[in-house]
Amino acid sequence: MTDALTLPTRKDEDFRYSDLTALAGLWPIVREEIVVPADAEQSLQIVEDGAAAVARHLVITLGERAKFDLRVLAAGPVYGRVAVDVRLAEGADFTLGAAQLATGSETLEVVTKVVHAGLNATSSQIVRTVLAGHSVGSYLGCIGVERGADGTDAEQSVRAMLLDRTATANARPELEIYADDVKAAHGCAVGELDANGLFYLMSRGLTPPEAKRLMLQAFVAEAFTGAPDEDALNAAAIARLEAIL
Repeated sequence: MTDALTLPTRKDEDFRYSDLTALAGLWPIVREEIVVPADAEQSLQIVEDGAAAVARHLVITLGERAKFDLRVLAAGPVYGRVAVDVRLAEGADFTLGAAQLATGSETLEVVTKVVHAGLNATSSQIVRTVLAGHSVGSYLGCIGVERGADGTDAEQSVRAMLLDRTATANARPELEIYADDVKAAHGCAVGELDANGLFYLMSRGLTPPEAKRLMLQAFVAEAFTGAPDEDALNAAAIARLEAIL
């Protein structure tokens, strides 16, 4: 059996937190190749709102000055995985906005590898996760800047909200930089809803459930700001939050 057909184990870094039993029923994952030619713009919205396990692997190549906008909403599958490999040529721009909303014993994953191969390329990744019950949400993301890719501007923003102490959030943001003139930053936080914020909203007449719902909606909406289908994505996320709460 070739390596491509061999089921990963916990020793494989990108599958450290996977539900390997669910993954076995989906393996091997077919690579979905997307090539955006120079000066072109494309976008893609992925909404996983069914109960069945699902796994996707996108391989995106951006030509010079090409742009790609990817939005992901994982809201319901017992196991959901989206892996994204991106390679940016000179002046290319990549945007990822992802939200993972899980409850029960669901396991959701976003795994990214964004490689800046050309001058002056930009990338932005925003991942927002809300977890309840015994669910697990993971983000494993690496930004790579190759030698000569000066002028790179790349960022990751990863935040997870735990509604129950029994839920688990995993995050591994990474930077691999081999160029000098680079802007690259990552931020990661895992926590609970801000008690002061909840108190403020309730002091303005909202009930505790209403205040919690409003704060979570604003939290998740950050992943979809500027998306071509922003309203539809937010509506689907709100429906899922209603079910979780």
